[in-house]
Amino acid sequence: MPRSGDREAAVAEVSRPGSPAIGPTESTGETRVDLAATPGDSAVRSEELSDDSPVPRSCLSAFLADLAHHPAVRKVGSWIRWLGELGTAGYNPEIRRRLLIVNLIAYLIAISTAEYTLQYIQLDPVKYRPLILINIGLVVMALTVPGMHRFSPIAGGMLIVVSEYIAMMTISALLGRSGGVHLQFLVAAAAPFVVFGLERIKLVATVVILGLILHLVAWFEFPSEAALIRADQEFLDALYIQAAITTFGLIAASVWYAFRLVERARAETDSLLRNILPDIVADRLKSRPGEPIADSHEEVSVLFADISGFVALARSLGAAKVVNLLNEIVSEFDRLAVRHGVEKIKTIGDAYMAVAGLPEPAEDHAERLARMALDMLATVERVRAETGLALQMRIGMAAGPVLAGVIGTRKFSYDVWGDTVNLAARLENLGEPGRIHICPLCRERLQHAFEIQSRGITDIKGVGQQETWFLLGPKQSK
Repeated sequence: MPRSGDREAAVAEVSRPGSPAIGPTESTGETRVDLAATPGDSAVRSEELSDDSPVPRSCLSAFLADLAHHPAVRKVGSWIRWLGELGTAGYNPEIRRRLLIVNLIAYLIAISTAEYTLQYIQLDPVKYRPLILINIGLVVMALTVPGMHRFSPIAGGMLIVVSEYIAMMTISALLGRSGGVHLQFLVAAAAPFVVFGLERIKLVATVVILGLILHLVAWFEFPSEAALIRADQEFLDALYIQAAITTFGLIAASVWYAFRLVERARAETDSLLRNILPDIVADRLKSRPGEPIADSHEEVSVLFADISGFVALARSLGAAKVVNLLNEIVSEFDRLAVRHGVEKIKTIGDAYMAVAGLPEPAEDHAERLARMALDMLATVERVRAETGLALQMRIGMAAGPVLAGVIGTRKFSYDVWGDTVNLAARLENLGEPGRIHICPLCRERLQHAFEIQSRGITDIKGVGQQETWFLLGPKQSK
């Protein structure tokens, strides 16, 4: 059976419904709060606020920002992150993220179990001695989880599962089902997916099924009258409430984390797709993944730009400097494309291709591209002055009909082709460094707003001889 293309797979991933993303990021651990105020915020005047007025949102934001950047809060945050990352070194980011969650679960187990231990000690240390010992053992287990990661990425999670299952069955036998400890087996319906991941689905299924079996056994085998420790009903009710809260909280957190990962993956894929394709085309692919994307456009403007003499320059600079230089120039071109409403199509080495007037038609397509072309020359001139390198750029512009669409299934791209594209490429090749070489139709569309100089008759391959022009710049207002 033929395999689906990567394009459909990527689009299908983007189209999946998502929900909130969780999980730790690979950041510095600092908390940042956006303090950008809306116009309405700035319009609020203190004299208009009465004693009964609610606190403005900007004041709350400022308070939260100050709190987040308080040295004590930042120090606590860094300590929590350090504790969470214990034992995760050497794993890839995805596994480290999962192990961080396992560590946090272990610390929560240690804290909550220590609280239970203190309750038992306060009530009756002799009567509840077995429970105290079990809980101390769970605290020790939880604190050793980070050290288990060095053996295997699942060792810490397995330690938690085995220890918790044994402890919950033992406590259920001691207190009976009225204590509600058996409820915590229900966490096994969700948490193993977070702790072990879908790639270990057999292990996850085993943990889930075992949790269900143990829950049923605890319910039927340990009724209240069979409890080994006769505890007060008020105490059992309190334990049941705590167990119910813990169970619902852990299940909700596990589901939230899972949906958060889905949303995070969807957002990353969507961002990648929109970096490759225009937004409208990306939306069409998401809504109809298997349908070919091909459009004809009656009139657009196409630009080809090439840095003259760059190959020889690259030999003397070395790979690292060449990449840094190209990245600086192309990144600035990308910003210019966004500023002028132009669609970048691709780069090939030191060549840059852009189109105005698609995928959405624009009446001023030629003007948009002309302004961008002039700014591109200015950018190269600025870099030349800053670096002292002999950089010059030839630009060719042509206007006319084109076809556009998404090509390929692996490393697919949005491309444009037709006679207009070929003409723009040849005008660039036949142009002069530091100048913008344009076709007759471009001249017709631009002459009202730009200074244009005739180059004379040019012999263009595939077209023949025709008059071409150089774009000099915008007309000066009188």
